[in-house]
Amino acid sequence: EEAEVKGKRKRGRPGRPPSATKKPRKSPADKGRSESGARGASRGRANGHPQQNGEGDPVTLFEVVKLGKSAMQSVVDDWIESYKQDRDIALLDLINFFIQCSGCRGTERWKRDSGDYPLTMPGPQWKKFRSNFCEFIGVLIRQCQYSIIYDEYMMDTVISLLTGLSDSQVRAFRHTSTLAAMKLMTALVNVALNLSIHQDNTQRQYEAERNKMIGKRANERLELLLQKRKELQENQDEIENMMNSIFKGIFVHRYRDAIAEIRAVCIEEIGVWMKMYSDAFLNDSYLKYVGWTLHDRQGEVRLKCLKALQSLYTNRELFPKLELFTNRFKDRIVSMTLDKEYDVAVEAIRLVTLILHGSEEALSNEDCENVYHLVYSAHRPVAVAAGEFLHKKLFSRHDPQAEEALAKRRGRNSPNGNLIRMLVLFFLESELHEHAAYLVDSLWESSQELLKDWECMTELLLEEPVQGEEAMSDRQESALIELMVCTIRQAAEAHPPVGRGTGKRVLTAKERKTQIDDRNKLTEHFIIALPMLLSKYSADAEKVANLLQIPQYFDLEIYSTGRMEKHLDALLKQIKFVVEKHVESDVLEACSKTYSILCSEEYTIQNRVDIAHSQLIDEFVDRFNHSVEDLLQEGEEADDDDIYNVLSTLKRLTSFHNAHDLTKWDLFSNCYRLLRTGIEHGAMPEQIVVQALQCSHYSILWQLVKITEGSPSKYYNDYGDIIKETLSKTRQIDKIQCAKTLILSLQQLFNELVQEQGPNLDRTSAHVSGIKELARRFALTFGLDQIKTREAVATLHKDGIEFAFKYQNQKGQDYPPPNLAFLEVLSEFSSKLLRQDKKTVHSYLEKFLTEQMMERREDVWLPLISYRNSLVTGGEDDRMSVNSGSSSSKASSVRNKKGRPPLHKKRVEDESLEGSWLNRNESIHTPGTLQAPQLTSTVLRENTRQIGEQIQEHESEQGSEQDFLHNPQMQISWLGQQKLEDLNRKDRTGMNYMKGRTGVRHAVRGLMEDDAEPIFEDVMMSSRGQLEDMNEEFEDTMVIDLPPSRNRRERAELRPDFFDSAAIIEDDSGFGMPMF
Repeated sequence: EEAEVKGKRKRGRPGRPPSATKKPRKSPADKGRSESGARGASRGRANGHPQQNGEGDPVTLFEVVKLGKSAMQSVVDDWIESYKQDRDIALLDLINFFIQCSGCRGTERWKRDSGDYPLTMPGPQWKKFRSNFCEFIGVLIRQCQYSIIYDEYMMDTVISLLTGLSDSQVRAFRHTSTLAAMKLMTALVNVALNLSIHQDNTQRQYEAERNKMIGKRANERLELLLQKRKELQENQDEIENMMNSIFKGIFVHRYRDAIAEIRAVCIEEIGVWMKMYSDAFLNDSYLKYVGWTLHDRQGEVRLKCLKALQSLYTNRELFPKLELFTNRFKDRIVSMTLDKEYDVAVEAIRLVTLILHGSEEALSNEDCENVYHLVYSAHRPVAVAAGEFLHKKLFSRHDPQAEEALAKRRGRNSPNGNLIRMLVLFFLESELHEHAAYLVDSLWESSQELLKDWECMTELLLEEPVQGEEAMSDRQESALIELMVCTIRQAAEAHPPVGRGTGKRVLTAKERKTQIDDRNKLTEHFIIALPMLLSKYSADAEKVANLLQIPQYFDLEIYSTGRMEKHLDALLKQIKFVVEKHVESDVLEACSKTYSILCSEEYTIQNRVDIAHSQLIDEFVDRFNHSVEDLLQEGEEADDDDIYNVLSTLKRLTSFHNAHDLTKWDLFSNCYRLLRTGIEHGAMPEQIVVQALQCSHYSILWQLVKITEGSPSKYYNDYGDIIKETLSKTRQIDKIQCAKTLILSLQQLFNELVQEQGPNLDRTSAHVSGIKELARRFALTFGLDQIKTREAVATLHKDGIEFAFKYQNQKGQDYPPPNLAFLEVLSEFSSKLLRQDKKTVHSYLEKFLTEQMMERREDVWLPLISYRNSLVTGGEDDRMSVNSGSSSSKASSVRNKKGRPPLHKKRVEDESLEGSWLNRNESIHTPGTLQAPQLTSTVLRENTRQIGEQIQEHESEQGSEQDFLHNPQMQISWLGQQKLEDLNRKDRTGMNYMKGRTGVRHAVRGLMEDDAEPIFEDVMMSSRGQLEDMNEEFEDTMVIDLPPSRNRRERAELRPDFFDSAAIIEDDSGFGMPMF
């Protein structure tokens, strides 16, 4: 604080001694010490800290200004009243106000560069505080301008305080005090301006009274006027001293502060001073600070400079005072039109436009050309500002008499006639760009009257030039047509061209009305003019292609409501002539598109246009058929005329086939003949081959359109049968790959829906319901034989679970994975799982879940809840064998026929089971990093009766088990793996891992040497008798395709373990689809 006090400086009037009638001034610190005894705990203050009354109302200036509930003038009036009662306490309140506005509460240690203080805090409350803060200072000076500011106490103290704070190294003090000082200066400038006006008035009154004759002169009035003039001069001098103190003590140092916001405040306010009191401030001594700051490295500061200058150049009376500044800094201002900050570039262009408006001689041709090319900028505000400059420079008429005389003329002789010619010349001379749509859009806001004068444009194109008038060249006519079409598009669509702006915005009611009026106006005009324009320029492909863009912007109802069918016939006639004359793709496509627009079913003219279109196609199809016959008959002897006839006619038909369904003319047949002849004989010209291929392509596409429209037809029925047969054959070839294909197709549909609607899907929407319905239909394809489709259904669930938890939510684990909603689709397949498999799949699902996920019940977690419920229902008995069931089932009857297994066989099975897990890695891997186990068994401990059956089969087929163990092609079933993992977790603690180790070691070593994954019997593998009974039971459906048993001599390859990432990577038998 001592350093801050040193920064305060005593202000006095240079060159003038203190008044003898006034008491010597004291510094605020001296006055505080001498009058400290008179200060009491008044106005709710205790030990210098603000207090509140019993009702909690704000009592300090900072709180009142912050809340902004009271009118600022009443707040200032209350302070003035307290100042009159005790100016020390009132001034202390004002000092505390500035300190608190800096964010200081008196007990904090701040970082120097901390940006956390009221002026920089975000939110509407603090934005309002800044406005109230500035208003308070202005109102304070305005209310004190007649007495208090001249008491040599308040202003001295405030200016000294702000000067000291502005030199602080703490950013908050420096920023707040600088803003306060600049607003204080602005208020003092206004006071000085009023004093100057009063001085001038008093001086005139004094001169008038003094010039009166001696007899009529009022000496007392002269004395009063003289005294008043002297008092005003003293006040003026006092105010000037205050302003000098603020300018030299604060502005000169802070306009180049390290903080951009502080520099911007200084530049903004000096602009206000120069505009408000130009006689005192609009000179080079002050303008130089703005000119220097045009080079500021921060765009925010450069922007304030430009806006400050704009307020000056707007007043043409100030141009003489700005002449030297303009000459000195003009180049810098022009170069700022290319500023990297778009906002700065826009304001720079507007400033250059103001300079041009004030004095055309101020800018050279080179300066203007630097701005001209910006009309082609992709940034629309820059382009529009450049368009305003171009309009001022080229299209503004400055001769009122000539303008009045030309206003009575219309068409090519109207005032816009020459301006349109100038626009065409400017467009052609633009060497950097050739985008007419961008040029029109840039000029649209400033030159609409010119750009909408379509009558003048068409007359310039249709009428012959009058005597003495230079005719337009072919290049100029092409440019004018292109510009005219762009103006039509802009008027009809009422939005910028592609590449300008962020998209279509909603039009206001006024803009919508203007759009409708413009569209009606251009339709009424060009319905008549367009056939004449096509007739004149029918031989010019470029002009015709542009002119044929116009009908798409018509209000086609006007043809009927305005009874203008004859003009429609004229248009159709001209289009037919154009098609017959041209073979250029652009022209033919434009004609085809025009027919397509005019044939729209919503308009009454559709029948008339369709008849003309059909007649045209009939003529060309007949010509094409004859020319093809001639060409094929001539063969290798065909001449150029035969080739040209086929090629030209085929080009026309191909262009029309692109936008029109011509399948009823059967163009495909002759195109196919041409292609087949080319293949067989190799003598068909390449251009004919290309056109024939393209025409055939369009024919096929139109056939597909008919199929996909969903109308009942033989195509739909045939297509449905093809899909059904394909699914059936795929399922017979490989049920697991078929299931993976089905779930993959559902995943792709789900991904497309997420891309369209975002991750927060509406589960009740038609799109989601459609995917669920498709899943339900897919589930029906598995039929009623759950045993046969067991592996396939389980694999489908596995892939679906992995897909649902493939990605984590970026917001954290408390939020559902993005694909969690897919579980609701997957629920449609839960009914196809066996009861014991439901629990296995449920266990696999739980590997992906955290405790938090299991406890969530919000709506976004409903797919998980629904899917878990579908698995839990009916899945409690996981130990039940596939072949077990009710006592009346066939499987049970088969087991009853078999004998009870010997005890020693059960012991061998147990040893095999325990030994097989001996070398297995006992860590349980997460689903994301599944690895192939070293040795795995899927043999579950069943009742002795079932084991006995296996022993009998084993004894009847010696060597089968060894072949099974050492066959590297056979892989474990994933269901068996999951069940064995559950069983192993339950029995692990009771196993004797050393039991039977010697007997199993050789098998393990053999498997590891072969580098193949060891395979053991799945719970699905049962005896031959059981398989035969199953075949008898399901023979009315489809052939049973169970995983092969080790008891069968001719075994096929087992299904891969799709829960094993290694197996997934090595699997090459599928369709090459990515695994999730």
